[in-house]
Amino acid sequence: MKIKPFKGIRPPKELVEQVSSRPYDVLSSEEARAEAAGNEMSLYHIIKPEINFPPYTDEHDPRVYQEAKQQFLRFKLKGWLVQDQEERYYVYSQTIPAGHRLAVSGERTQYGLVVGAWVDDYLEGRIKKHELTRKDKEEDRMKHVRTLNANMEPVFFAYPHRADLDAIVAEVTKGTPEYDFIAAPEGFRHTFWVIEDPKTIAQITAIFAEIPAMYIADGHHRSAAAAGVGAERKNKEYRVQNTDQITLPEDQFFMAVCFPDNQLNIIDYNRVVKDLNGLTEEEFLKALEEDFEVEEYTGIPASRNNGTPAPRFEAVRPKALHHFSLYLGGKWYSLTAKEGRYNDADPIGVLDVTISSNLILDKILGIKDLRTDKRIDFVGGIRGLGELEKRVDSGEWKVALALYPVTMQQIIDIADSGNIMPPKTTWFEPKLRSGLVIHELN
Repeated sequence: MKIKPFKGIRPPKELVEQVSSRPYDVLSSEEARAEAAGNEMSLYHIIKPEINFPPYTDEHDPRVYQEAKQQFLRFKLKGWLVQDQEERYYVYSQTIPAGHRLAVSGERTQYGLVVGAWVDDYLEGRIKKHELTRKDKEEDRMKHVRTLNANMEPVFFAYPHRADLDAIVAEVTKGTPEYDFIAAPEGFRHTFWVIEDPKTIAQITAIFAEIPAMYIADGHHRSAAAAGVGAERKNKEYRVQNTDQITLPEDQFFMAVCFPDNQLNIIDYNRVVKDLNGLTEEEFLKALEEDFEVEEYTGIPASRNNGTPAPRFEAVRPKALHHFSLYLGGKWYSLTAKEGRYNDADPIGVLDVTISSNLILDKILGIKDLRTDKRIDFVGGIRGLGELEKRVDSGEWKVALALYPVTMQQIIDIADSGNIMPPKTTWFEPKLRSGLVIHELN
């Protein structure tokens, strides 16, 4: 892999908590407007600039992109964002505190290297994807990159873990971090170090050159957009410094945070459906029995009133592949796929998203296209199974399905085979914090 250090644009350490934000695509315009209220330094003014217009303004209005550009200039003029004088790599760690449901065995930290990734590695398939992208979403992010001449938010890559890179990161993180804070509302800790030593920078570049591939964990649309802008700007008249070295323009690289694959955490990505496709609850449960062992949960009471169990019981989260939890009519059910209904030798067929899509959503509920059907929605596992209950109990949705999460190795196997996962398969957590560093394409 070809990577390079870059002159990051960053907030002064005393402003980082005011400037940084959640990624643009994990919250709505109204949620961003609420989070940015009273904070003119919030990055949402740049990455979700529609919040600076009256509510219901089209986020794709040309004025919105120009507003992002003006806000970016304003942030730099105000000193809320300042560019490093030399090219750097950065280490970015995310810590899930002990007691959080994602930290099963106590506090857990993952360490990523912030680098400039080469556009051609993406275009030529060495940066591998496992999801399809939508052209409208790609074009939106491409307009944003073109207008601002910058990658405002990083993409999230995984690489095959290496002891030599682990050792470098361990040494860097012995030093005093540039940033160290706990971000609301998730409660995750974000810590950030600047790598200034030229020898260390050269070592990182050389080690990545030995890595044959990286994998997009999160940010498929941002990756496609960044590489697309780079391809548009490709300059065939590269400056040749000597006979064996070529200097590529900055716009041939885009910002990525690269984590070793053995540190990453993938959680469930669940489904809710509006109706039962004309079936009664009893008919639906009967139809499931053709392909699944179906049992009603009768375990831990959800709540007690004077010691009397409530009629509804807590869900049991799926414990293994091919086991699902289903919420219907105020009750939780266990579904276990019967033998012969899936192919463990097929990297796509073995996935529970494939099994549930084929045998439940398509076969019984008539949902053919998960990308376009308005009868289905997707709920990230970070919201918990209580969110599934809440949606169904509201009456807006009829049934919810909780899935067992995929593994990082499954993602790698699928990407290496050239296959694509079904929509809404992976949910990585914690999400990258935006605004810790920005990559300009000058």
